[in-house]
Amino acid sequence: MNEVRLWARLLGHEAPRALLRHKVRSALASLGIAIGVAAVVWVVSIGRTGTERAKDELRKLGDNLVWIEAGSRTVSGLRIGSHGTTSLTPEDAAAVRREVPLLTRVSENVDDRVQVSSARSNWNTVYRGVSPEYLEVKAFRMQLGSFLTADQVRHAESVAVLGETARYRLFGVDDPVGQTVRIGRFPFLVIGVLAPKGPSADGRDLDDMIVLPWTAAQKKLRGKDATWLDDILCSAVSMESVDAAVAQVRALLRQRHAIGGDREEDFNIRRPDEVMKAQIQASETLERLLLALASIALLVGGVGIMNVQLASVASRTREIGVRMAVGATAAAVRVQFLGEAAAISLVGVGLGIPLALLGASTVGALIGWEIAVPPVAVALAVGVSAAVGLVSGFYPAWLASRLDPIVALREE
Repeated sequence: MNEVRLWARLLGHEAPRALLRHKVRSALASLGIAIGVAAVVWVVSIGRTGTERAKDELRKLGDNLVWIEAGSRTVSGLRIGSHGTTSLTPEDAAAVRREVPLLTRVSENVDDRVQVSSARSNWNTVYRGVSPEYLEVKAFRMQLGSFLTADQVRHAESVAVLGETARYRLFGVDDPVGQTVRIGRFPFLVIGVLAPKGPSADGRDLDDMIVLPWTAAQKKLRGKDATWLDDILCSAVSMESVDAAVAQVRALLRQRHAIGGDREEDFNIRRPDEVMKAQIQASETLERLLLALASIALLVGGVGIMNVQLASVASRTREIGVRMAVGATAAAVRVQFLGEAAAISLVGVGLGIPLALLGASTVGALIGWEIAVPPVAVALAVGVSAAVGLVSGFYPAWLASRLDPIVALREE
């Protein structure tokens, strides 16, 4: 019990008192640890935020999305759009729906820009002619009203579902369900409003659109002779089955379009998730790299602690000799100097965490991100800084405990 009280006194009283004798030296060593702690927290917080933003963009893309687009990927080395390309038809979509079991949902898609007007305003936006499966394929949710039904698509009914931006531009904050909008020359009844998704990774407003039955979009906005599709949007049964589903769709459409040998395909199949997954992987790799660099700051702080402790041992050699001459054990001397190193590290942590929180909010405001500091980042910084402090203080403490009391007492 007496030994426990002795060690508690060494750690809780003697160590802080020794550091206060050299305030500037101790403060500079603590500042090194504080900067290292803040750097670790910043890196982990910003890295986690970047990764979560990329994952959020992946969720916005849709549910295991397989995107079949009209037109080849390139023509003479140049990328072409699908508009005006008549290679995809509703029959292709029906065949994909029927013959590719790895796809759970399939939606036709035709789209273009159009002028839309309501009783109070008008707005130029994008219309998307789709089937009821589009809601789940693209992972949208309803905010008001209802989405399209199979009967409405089958009968090419003049109904529309608004994206949040289109709703605000046409109706403000009023409830538009049951109101009429004019899309081009034709009146459409608003039956619902989609819950907002926000901007995409490339800055496009995902909520600036009007969703219609694809049959109505073809007949009324494109004309009765326009029977092709711009895209077929699909959901695979799982993320792991996307590649196999793409292979099945490619084989089916090549057969249907009589494309043999090395002939260029008149369609292309895109996996937007691959780009976002690459971004997530790059973000995680960058986070690990920056964490390694930030850890160097903590190691530099540890070198500072070691220098302070070595200087302390050199200047207190006679004091160490006196302590050992009156009965202090080598273990007690080690505990005393390790306690001083731990105290420096603890002060650094106390300064570093507020600095990290302030820095994270400042950086977030500058880059337009809402950066949250995860508890794991603080725990990691505290744990690493404590380890650095103890490791850095071990050699000076060991050196002090190895002094010969007689030689130490002779030291001037």
